[in-house]
Amino acid sequence: MSSFTSSNALAVRAFAHTSAKYGTWLFLVAIGVALIAISSKIKVPLWPNPTPVTLQTLAIFTLASAYGSRLAVATVFAYLVTGAMGMPVFTGTPEKGIGIAYMAGPTGGYLAGFLVMALVTGLAADRGWSKNAFKMAGAMMVGEFLMLVMGALWMGYLFGSDKIIAWGVGPFIITDLIKLAIAACIVPAVWGILQRFMKSDR
Repeated sequence: MSSFTSSNALAVRAFAHTSAKYGTWLFLVAIGVALIAISSKIKVPLWPNPTPVTLQTLAIFTLASAYGSRLAVATVFAYLVTGAMGMPVFTGTPEKGIGIAYMAGPTGGYLAGFLVMALVTGLAADRGWSKNAFKMAGAMMVGEFLMLVMGALWMGYLFGSDKIIAWGVGPFIITDLIKLAIAACIVPAVWGILQRFMKSDR
């Protein structure tokens, strides 16, 4: 049995029986990249902080909970590659530059942290934690912490150590906890709907 079909992640369970399985995974990755890109454009500036609040973490938490670790990491990696190739999928593109140059800017640490966040949340989903909002929230908090640390350290490297907390962590704690709570509740609810659908389909 493959690592995909043995996963407890919602999307994997829902689509594991399809005949065009690998085409389905590519489709899910493409959908995930599009959702992350759209969520990156929904933003609230935090001047003078160069990094605004967006809905990216909500999108990645939800996708990772539904996709599982491998598909989630593949999706976020595809998103980063798309941006590195010059497509305007990041929060500040194209007005703040595109491609590798943008990724080396203030948000670079958070972008790299998205991969870690997707991995941690996806691993929890692989173990079936996405059926329980409290377990999923705990895993998301670990992923959130690691992502913020990576983003804050990069911010401190670019702008000075005094900006690590002031710009790198402080402005995002409350908003990201709200997004975390929303994502942790969404996926168990969808699990319930999916299970009812699969039972009625037998």
